[in-house]
Amino acid sequence: MRLAYQIKSKCAAAAAILMLTGCAQTATYRDFQFPDQGDSSLAPVSDTYVDTPAVYSDEGTPDKCLGTFSSDDGICVINRMEHYYDVTIDYENSTPAQAGKAYAEAIKKSLPDFVEIMEPYLYENIMIGVPGLQDDYTPVEERINYMSETIRPEHREELYAFAEEMSGGVRGFSEDGKLSYEEIVLFNLIPETLRGTACSALSLWGEKTATGENIAMRLLDWSPGSEYQMLKLHAVIHAKKGERSYTGISFLGFDSIVSAVNNDGVLGAILDVGSDKEVFTYNDKKCYTWELRYALEEFDTAREVGQYMVDNSADFTWSHNIFVTDKNDTFCAEDATKQLQTKHKGFSVLRDCYTPLNDSIHWDSKDSFCIVNSFAAKGNQDFFSIGENNMVRFNKYNEWVKSKDKFTVADLKTVITSEKVNQGRTDDEATVNNVRRLGTVQIIIVDYHTGNIQVSFTPATGPDDDVVFTDIGHY
Repeated sequence: MRLAYQIKSKCAAAAAILMLTGCAQTATYRDFQFPDQGDSSLAPVSDTYVDTPAVYSDEGTPDKCLGTFSSDDGICVINRMEHYYDVTIDYENSTPAQAGKAYAEAIKKSLPDFVEIMEPYLYENIMIGVPGLQDDYTPVEERINYMSETIRPEHREELYAFAEEMSGGVRGFSEDGKLSYEEIVLFNLIPETLRGTACSALSLWGEKTATGENIAMRLLDWSPGSEYQMLKLHAVIHAKKGERSYTGISFLGFDSIVSAVNNDGVLGAILDVGSDKEVFTYNDKKCYTWELRYALEEFDTAREVGQYMVDNSADFTWSHNIFVTDKNDTFCAEDATKQLQTKHKGFSVLRDCYTPLNDSIHWDSKDSFCIVNSFAAKGNQDFFSIGENNMVRFNKYNEWVKSKDKFTVADLKTVITSEKVNQGRTDDEATVNNVRRLGTVQIIIVDYHTGNIQVSFTPATGPDDDVVFTDIGHY
């Protein structure tokens, strides 16, 4: 039996990580003893792995369509699927404002409860992002007024039209059972103005895959809400823009990029990096999720998208990682803010599999690449040595990748679902550092051998160990 432990001292934590992951050198633990830590240095909390690992195929499971809804002009069509909302927006035959208005119309028809779901979630995030607010939301309003004006004109026009139609003319901040224009704009600026995201990502190719072609996987860790509100809003957005088309995987009503694959097969996805360590400032800043949307629309290789994000990184509100991959390359855009660069605590770099890593970590397998919630390039800001969560997850990925010579898509799905998601759970917290965890709301896999995308959408009832990978089609 493999047991997971709640680690209650730094010394015990370091030892446990070593035992879990191994090192670059061969280590043995035959004579190892934990140092005396007094009472209860380690507390067993649960079995780590599911009792019977799931057996998957390389293909995803087709989803059922439960109903189709369209804007009056037909510009936006939403299919309400069993696990998500499938949204198609026709930008080729509309202005940005028409597209935004049509999207709002179709949402109202496909999910009449959108306001009831979204408003409480939004105010939960306001309280987290701007603690201490009472009835004066001026600081939040100032943020969105400034940041929304930095969005590129065509995207801003679309967002404003969406907010105007969705709000029905209601203005201001008030938790009153309605969604105002400002509240809807804020929802689309959450990563820039209120909070970051966690997440992890893995890419395998060459000698590490059965086909020799890239398999990319991205886990989105995002606050699901106190009542799992976001788990009711899973959405796949097909943006029809000719050569600038993309498929976004995020949430209904969210118009910028959390994860997306463009029509050239470039996957771009956001990951937080130590946002809580920086003082928030928005003057002279712009929105990185909207800039990522622009990059995916404009560029046709992972290198170009990643380099664009690195080149603009000083202008963003939070430091972050961007997972960027295509059929031929995989990168992490380690984007450090101007504040971090000025203090010489971090720098921006387009990291690839050849980039030397921080001294606190190592990676053993070629033809593979991993990202968690820290910069990893040698000399960059290090949230591994002080972040147990990052260290454990990175080392778990390392061990999993080492454990098998070649991976199929099915193998990858089996590995990533092998841990019990609720292990060591106390109320809404888990005391074990999982890779797939309580806050994992989506797992996205892009198979570059077939061009197909699969997504595991965490169900509206909350995370469990019965994980379904839904086929959402070709990029």
